[in-house]
Amino acid sequence: MVNGPPSFLTLPERAHKPRSRGITHILDKGMPVDDVERMLAVAGRYIDVWKLGWGTAYLDPGLQAKLSLLAEHAVMACTGGTLLEVAWQQGAVDAYLDWACSQHFPSVEVSCGVAAMRPGDKQRLISKAAQRFVVLAEVGTKDPQATVTAEAWAAEAVADLEAGARWVVTEGRESGTVGLYDPDGTVRAGVVSAVVEAAGLDRIIFEAPRKDQQAWLIRRLGPDVGLGNIAASEVLGMEALRLGLRADTFDATPSPVRHP
Repeated sequence: MVNGPPSFLTLPERAHKPRSRGITHILDKGMPVDDVERMLAVAGRYIDVWKLGWGTAYLDPGLQAKLSLLAEHAVMACTGGTLLEVAWQQGAVDAYLDWACSQHFPSVEVSCGVAAMRPGDKQRLISKAAQRFVVLAEVGTKDPQATVTAEAWAAEAVADLEAGARWVVTEGRESGTVGLYDPDGTVRAGVVSAVVEAAGLDRIIFEAPRKDQQAWLIRRLGPDVGLGNIAASEVLGMEALRLGLRADTFDATPSPVRHP
């Protein structure tokens, strides 16, 4: 690992790795192993969870090399929730969990964003997976026509945590235009408030692929808000956003001494 940044600026406090709060969660859409290695050399200290999106882990020929690199940099690899939903649809949940364990995944995502699960199915999957893995449970659906209510999301978050999830992840997709967001990308502030109040800030990762969404959440909830579905190439820029080193959060930076 490279040396840390300099220390001549006064910046907001940030939790240090291994973090339980202020998580930075990456969405890997199929990045080659060589690119992963280069990215971790630059930004590995700022990344906590690396999700191999959707079902890409099932197809990636460099999976083992990628998982080894992530472990070396103390970054938790996580399967995508869609892969488990497909396994559930096909009656292959046990085989899926056995496979994820054999590949040495430390965590899995459990979601019900596309599969037609009955009430309680998701929590049963969380309980089963939590016996062997750190579970990230996604709240919400990928359907842009689905009704979003603050009360329902808060209740689902609490149920998922009680079932054994370590964190809940609020659905926003890689587009940032569904679930937690209106079609134009505006944050549903009431949903954010309800989920935080119900589950606690330290147990939530907000999918926030867009800079304006990241800045809104940082300004509202502080630099140690959990943020997910971040592009790997944008990790340093987002950490700068957390610390007031970009214009969008500049005025949130502590300034105990002012000079003329």
